[in-house]
Amino acid sequence: MNLTTSNVVCPYNKPSYSRTIYSDRFIPSRTCSNFSLFNLSTPKSDYATRIRTALFGPESPSVTGQNIFKFKIETKQPLHSLLDDHLNGVIESPVKPLRTFPKSPCKILDAPGLEDDFYSNLVDWSSQNILVVGLGNCVYTRNGFTSKVTKLCDLGENDSVCSVGWDACGTNLAVGTRKGKVQIWDASQCKRIRTLDGHEKRVGALAWAKSQLSSGSNDGSILQHDVRAENHVSKLRGHKSEVCVLKWSHNDRELASGGNDNRIYVWNQHSTQPVTKYCEHTAAVKAIAWSPHLYGLLASGGGSADKCIRFWNTTTNSHLRCINTGSQVCNLIWSRNVNELVSTHGYHENHILVWRYSTMSKLATLEGHKTRVLYLAISPDGKTIVTGAGDETLRFWNVFPSPKSQNTQTEFGVSVSGRTQIR
Repeated sequence: MNLTTSNVVCPYNKPSYSRTIYSDRFIPSRTCSNFSLFNLSTPKSDYATRIRTALFGPESPSVTGQNIFKFKIETKQPLHSLLDDHLNGVIESPVKPLRTFPKSPCKILDAPGLEDDFYSNLVDWSSQNILVVGLGNCVYTRNGFTSKVTKLCDLGENDSVCSVGWDACGTNLAVGTRKGKVQIWDASQCKRIRTLDGHEKRVGALAWAKSQLSSGSNDGSILQHDVRAENHVSKLRGHKSEVCVLKWSHNDRELASGGNDNRIYVWNQHSTQPVTKYCEHTAAVKAIAWSPHLYGLLASGGGSADKCIRFWNTTTNSHLRCINTGSQVCNLIWSRNVNELVSTHGYHENHILVWRYSTMSKLATLEGHKTRVLYLAISPDGKTIVTGAGDETLRFWNVFPSPKSQNTQTEFGVSVSGRTQIR
């Protein structure tokens, strides 16, 4: 039999049949006597490695010792021909097209009265594609499908909006006020359901976990409310000054808080004492985001005296890495569609950065806001972000690719020129 390392001849010369590959031998589905895939001049381990790499790529499972490497391959041509094509570079892997990032926003909304306040959280985007923004003493919603703008509430001249937050279903909206109140609104009915008391000063941070609502205040406290109960469930004490941000993990088991005392605390639902504390930041922490891709991975950003994004493993209570961004970090948000995150910045750049995790290579810099970018939210399909600033504009950016499981497109994803006033 004539046999070389690049050509294998089988007496059953059929165009297609199943074969089974082992780590060091080839067995066709019909028996061929005196048949071997290797000649004496080629080391078996080296040739087996070339075959695995050609067929399955460099990420294929490794084989050590006498472990059996076994896959069933359905081919449209003889295996030796397929191997020759791969090894000689005839068959090339498809090249993914390069991703492009926008140089300008796809939409700009005027938002007169949007405060330049580092300690407020005035923008959120619901799972029902409803954008909410707090302007002065009023709250407005905008339907992403119909572009309809609705004035949800007016707190009056003696109070103002400090924070807004949708629940997971996108039906109930929490509004934190300067007087220390938390109002719950049914957005579809434009009806206030109830008012929650307990804080002594303004409520600038809100976060939902099912029927539980967490609120953080300038009085340094965090209140846990069960919206079905009459009073708050518990009070969390740890921060020595204002609570700037609250974020529940994606499984609703852990609550992260950042404060004006430069501290980060991680809490669970079973204790009023923090389970973890991080003190490495040297300025107020307003930016916090839980990774949707890695359990326990938390990102945080520090203010103008810090300028750093830090990453934490909350399961091992360890500090992973620190990136100096060169400017005040105002907000962080993680993409659900790809393993990337967005940071928005204040002094002195006022720009938006897109990062790839875990290399933290900078993918894009988005510019346009005239003042620090204090507000950030993401669309329900995970493709578009909205940023807000004290320049009284909301800007929409098509940043992330579509999720693999859906191809829906919101109205905000369509490129539109010009401005639309939000009220």
